[in-house]
This record gives sequence, C-alpha cells and structure tokens, in this order.
Amino acid sequence: MSRSTRERIVDEALRLFAERGYAATSVAEIEAAAGLSPGAGGLYRHFKSKYEVLAAAVNEHAARTRAQIAETLAELNAQSPAVVVEERLAHLCRSGLAKVRDESELTRVFFRDLSQFPELVNVVREGLLQPMFDSITTWFRAQPEYRDADLDWPGIGAVLGGAVVHYRLFEETVGEPPGRAERDRFVASWVRLALGLLPERTAAPV
Repeated sequence: MSRSTRERIVDEALRLFAERGYAATSVAEIEAAAGLSPGAGGLYRHFKSKYEVLAAAVNEHAARTRAQIAETLAELNAQSPAVVVEERLAHLCRSGLAKVRDESELTRVFFRDLSQFPELVNVVREGLLQPMFDSITTWFRAQPEYRDADLDWPGIGAVLGGAVVHYRLFEETVGEPPGRAERDRFVASWVRLALGLLPERTAAPV
C-alpha cells in the first residue's frame, strides 16, 4: 500500500531526525526525502512547522503502540491453555524485543533531542513506555500459573520490561548485545527468571 504524502513526511522526518538530529535537519531536506520539491513549501501544506512534524511522529507512534499492545495481548491470551508456560513467556519476551526494535528511530530521537520538548517526553512516557510495562503486568496477572503469586507485579513488570528495553538499547548503542548474550540466550534466561516467580507448588521444572 502506497503511503500518503503526509505519511511520507512523518516517516522520512523521523528517519532524518534519528540520523542527523532535529536541529540539523532542515525542512527542505525533509521535503526532498519525502519526494517533494525541496524548499517549495510542500511540507507546510500538511504541517505548520518542523516541530509539528516531530510531534505528529511521536503521537502517531504512541497511538500505534497502544493498538499493537492490545493486539499482542489478545494474541497471547488466545493461545491454547495447552501451550506450556515457558513457550508463552518466550513469546511475550520476543514480542517486547520486536516492539523496542520497531521504535529504534524514535528511541534515538528521544535520547538526542526530546529533552527540549518536555511535552513530547510525556507522550513517550505515557504513550509508549508505560503501556509496555503495564502490558507485562496485565499478562502475568492473566496467567493461571501465576494467579496465586502474591507479588508486586508493577515492580516485576519494571524489572522484566526494563531488561527487554535495555537489551535492545545496548545493541543499538554499543553494537553488540549486553554480556554478548545473543537473542535466544537472552530469551531463555528471561524465561528462566520469570519461571522463578511461580508459586512453589506450580513451579515448572527447568
């Protein structure tokens, strides 16, 4: 499906912001990357300013995240009860890694430029990051194996979700995974830690 001009502007602007930085990217460069005549004002037919393009990118990613999380949770919850808890946990972990990978451009913009726009930091926090952590809490509470586990689930979500986010950020910034633990080893270790949260009488063998 072809992208609309507005979508091309938002997507190409975010890519350029991630590569060069917000201040170093001109409106003309965004127009050229989006297939418009650079400097002819095509961007202004859709947005009032470069900032409005950035805000649109952040808000649209937040809206997409909420939809993706709802879809992923529905998919996970629809899994057959016959699927062992280890496989369900691995699916949850891999879904988180994929989501963080999908947000790599926005992540770079967030750390480089968004401190000057606290209102957009708030959108990222409430629209992307917190929903991801909340989804982990929601998922664990819905699993029959964990129903009797009397735990601080928001705290657990922060630890397990933080590990997923950190893994991808480390890869992105350092060029290799933390501890040089490749993806499958990370997922297996994440699952092993999560299995340790099971109530003793239902704990699965490792």
